[in-house]
Parts: sequence; C-alpha cells; structure tokens
Amino acid sequence: MFDALSSVPATMTAIEISRPGGPEVLVPAQRQVPQPGADEVLIRVHAAGVNGPDVFQRKGLYAPPPGASDIPGLEIAGEVVAAGSAVQRFKRGDLVCALVTGGGYAEYAVANQNVTMKLPAGLGMTEAAAMLETLMTVWMNLIQRGKLQAGESVLIHGGASGIGTTATMIAKAMGASKIITTVGSEAHREASLLLGADHAIHFLEEDFVTKVEEFTHGKGVDVILDIIAGDYVARNFQAAALNGRIVQVSVLKGPAKELDLFPLMSKRLTLVGSTLRSRTYQEKAAIIAELEAQVWPLIDAGQFKPQVYRSFALEHASGAHELIDSGVHFGKIVLTTSAHLGA
Repeated sequence: MFDALSSVPATMTAIEISRPGGPEVLVPAQRQVPQPGADEVLIRVHAAGVNGPDVFQRKGLYAPPPGASDIPGLEIAGEVVAAGSAVQRFKRGDLVCALVTGGGYAEYAVANQNVTMKLPAGLGMTEAAAMLETLMTVWMNLIQRGKLQAGESVLIHGGASGIGTTATMIAKAMGASKIITTVGSEAHREASLLLGADHAIHFLEEDFVTKVEEFTHGKGVDVILDIIAGDYVARNFQAAALNGRIVQVSVLKGPAKELDLFPLMSKRLTLVGSTLRSRTYQEKAAIIAELEAQVWPLIDAGQFKPQVYRSFALEHASGAHELIDSGVHFGKIVLTTSAHLGA
C-alpha cells in the first residue's frame, strides 16, 4: 500500500439501516473506516448517489451480495486517499468516481480499481456521483441487451427517474428516431420534453398503449425500457412493435399481472432483464470501457450531463429517501459529505 492511512481517521460517519422500513430507519452511526484490499482504492467520499436499489435494500427487499458492505450506496465520487499493493492506475489525490457493491453512504468507501475512473472533465462531484450506477444500468440494458439502434423508436417508463432521464439522453445521443417517455405530472412532462423526449405521456391521465399507437401510427415501439413491471408487463406487449425488445430493469409495481403470453409469440418479441450489482468486476469493467469510448466524448461535448435534482447532507439520508419515495423529483438525488463542503 503506497499510503499508510496516516491521514485517515479510524472511524467515520456512515448511514445504517436500523431495520427494514421507511426512510426513518436510515440513521447515522460511527463505523470503522474500511481498509482497501490489494486491488482496491480507499476513497474519501464527497458525494454519493441515491438509487432505487438503495430503497429496496432499506425495505429489506434487496440484500447486498455476499461480501458487500451492509451500508447502502452504490455510486460515489471523491478523492483517493490510499490504495492496495496491486493498484497501478491511481495515486493519492486523484479525483475519481466509482461503482461500489455497497458502502456508498459513508465518509469513506473502498472500490475495486476496475470500476473506478478519473472524474470526467466538466463534471463536479455531485454530478459524477449521480452517474455511474444509472449510466451503466442504462447502457447495459438499453444498448447492450435492448440493442437500440439509430433510427429505432423507444419507450422509456419512469421518464423522470434517474434511469429515465439518463435513458432519454442516451437514446437521443444514439440517434433514436422517436423517444417516448411516461411521467407522472405535467411538470415532469415538460421537463422530459425539454431533456429530449419527442413525446411524454402523463400515465395518470393517459393510457400509454393508446398514445404509443397514436405516436407510432399503429406500429408500436422497437425497444421498451421498463422499471415499473406489475400490469405494465402485459401492456408493454401491446405497445411493442413486431420483433420488439422489452428490457425489465426494475419491478416498482411488483410481479407481472394477468399476463397473456400470446402477444409475445405472435409479435416475436424478446423480453429480457438484468441487474448490475451482482455482475463481476470484469463484466462491469467491460461496460465502463464502452462508456469511456462512447459516452465520455458526449460529456466532453456537453451532450450528456447527469440530472441532479437535489442534494442532502449525508446525515439527512432519511430526507433524501423521503424525496425519492415521493416521486416528485426529476433526475437524481445525491448525498454530500463534509469533504464536499471543504471540512
């Protein structure tokens, strides 16, 4: 290890899940600062993104993978303060963002060097902390598994979410011919259109299947990215075009309901799903390599920028979760530590 942790305290503030439940179960606690393994860096966290999997973990519905920290938080940005003996790419003082399997809601976190990257030029800590988990999820599902091509149409459910806003920007950058989102308010409709959607459907007032048929002149959409599930699964079959691809990213409304598989067969649809957290570091590194090649130039050109709705101090993580539960946000919510404030 090139740094003996001489400047790093023994303990830190972290957010624990005291019991499964609502936002109030997120409580600040004192924890030991983690020690980096041979191929890990220790990062003084400036900001951490808040994501849907954190909510599921808080509710007791999504356990961390074996060996991962029980502290929630999957994406961070900060400063490298120490590294393991096998780390070659980073040195003390490097500003980075990283994907972690847990432990992000803390003042310090360890990250494997393969899923750590230099802070992109033009992005601040809060923006960088709001990027990797969502961007990697969207890239893996919309581009790699959904195989969205230039000239194809896409339906993005949850258009105001971190996944939805990121998918909208990526679909636009990749040359999608028609981008349709579903949103829950007029304010979100306007914001989604401004971000790049061609049509934004207010799902509380409009049937998205009917509107998709209208917007595509009866053809349906080529790719559907869905974080909702529940009754949306069957309705996605109706909204999809012949040979369409449907990618399930989350299940906010629970299991599929009243599912008729005949449209899946008659339209020759493909239904796939995946999660990011359980993938190997090598798999995640391969995704990051594609992002560096294809998305980082978009960041440099100002064509892609994480949408940060609001930030909260780390100790107020419960407030951040109250906000994400409310659904009124557009884009990502971020936690910031004292390091971000210069303390």
